Amino acid sequence: MNEPTHLSRRDLFWLTAVAAAAAACGDAGEDTGPPEATVPAPSPTFTGPNAKLSGDLKILLWSHFVPSHDKWFDPFAKNWGKEVGVNVTVDHINNTEIVARTAAEIQARQGHDLIQYIAPLSQFEPSVVDLKDVAEEAANRFGEQLELCVKSSQNPATGKHYAYSPGWVPDPGDYRKSLWESVGLPDGPTSWEDLLRGGAEIKKAKNIQMGLGMSQEIDSNMAGRALMWSYGASIQNEDEQVVINSPETVAAVEFMQRLFKDTMTNEVFSWNPASNNQGLIAGQMSYILNSISAWRTAQEANPEVADDIYFTRALKGPEDSLAAQHVMYNWIVPSHARNVDAAKEFLLHYTANWPSATYHSKLYDLPAFPRLVPQLNGWLDRDPFGAKPENKLGVLKNAIEWSTNIGHPGPANTAEGEVFATFVIPNMFAKAARGELNPEQAVADAERQIKPIFDKWRKRGLVGGA
Repeated sequence: MNEPTHLSRRDLFWLTAVAAAAAACGDAGEDTGPPEATVPAPSPTFTGPNAKLSGDLKILLWSHFVPSHDKWFDPFAKNWGKEVGVNVTVDHINNTEIVARTAAEIQARQGHDLIQYIAPLSQFEPSVVDLKDVAEEAANRFGEQLELCVKSSQNPATGKHYAYSPGWVPDPGDYRKSLWESVGLPDGPTSWEDLLRGGAEIKKAKNIQMGLGMSQEIDSNMAGRALMWSYGASIQNEDEQVVINSPETVAAVEFMQRLFKDTMTNEVFSWNPASNNQGLIAGQMSYILNSISAWRTAQEANPEVADDIYFTRALKGPEDSLAAQHVMYNWIVPSHARNVDAAKEFLLHYTANWPSATYHSKLYDLPAFPRLVPQLNGWLDRDPFGAKPENKLGVLKNAIEWSTNIGHPGPANTAEGEVFATFVIPNMFAKAARGELNPEQAVADAERQIKPIFDKWRKRGLVGGA
């Protein structure tokens, strides 16, 4: 195994550009207001640190899609600091700026001690502190961590925990019940074939399309992977070898051609991350793949549509029924951090209070350590924040059963991160859907782009396999 080296200036520049583009999640700018809950917030918990702490702890994280989370988090973090003798400062920026800021701070070897992002940060592995001890202590305190989160924060090729993942967000299907009732599917589509048949009938009868993008944005990345996995296709196998050029991938691309022709319009090729959210909230989409935040926004912006939005698990295909996570929280401690001990202790304190994180995000943030939030299923069955009906989110109770990590069936390694950030998969589907290439050619073209990426990172010891 090769020992990873520090990232060069050129590597940092490139990774910043592609990852920042990938991070433009469609929920940005949403404001769902403070919780108006039917149940009280969980009580905070506190466990003292193992050793005396002091100094400053500088935290950088995104501006949450559900602003009530940040209204809770900031005083929560600062109050912890007061208890343990640490001066905590919290800075929020748009999620699209996090990667660029991280790269700049790593290059300058100064800045924040603790940085949070909403996707795996494997590209920074050579320049961050190994958080294996945090992950192990969390497991000791809180029980087993979801494999989904382990695969999105730990590199099996090096054994390093380049990040720590205390939580995640699933990616269900969001559908308009009244529209799908009209085509005989009141509970929404359960398979990709249902989606094609029902979506085509809705578009023909009501001129309302579906919202699966094939552009350079995150939801297009997620939709394409979910379709591939359902056909038994993937970019890599468990041994981190490129296997995209397969009959299964070709079949998935052929299906997407039909889905586009019968249920969508050319606008899906130029969508930005907010397009499917905006279309759903405006009543112009029959189905999208997204988190629950678009619906939470609709609760205020368009209550009639919000009441008509329901959720479905990952769609069934010929081989499987899987969806990617919508958000994967990664916390990193850069090698230049001046208060590593405080950063690690805060992560454990934050994790212990995950019931509050889930509550104040209006059930957006789910736990990586399920034992921590025993009330979760009760909340999902009886939404405290105004769902009509109140059990609308019940489908998320078993979301982990149909969710997986970027890189499935392997880990979210650095090569998978680059493939994700350069939008190879949505471009593959788009080229076939537009008729620029036939499915076999589109898949071969994607393989030609992907193999050099894996070879590059494997030579640096950051991807497993021979």
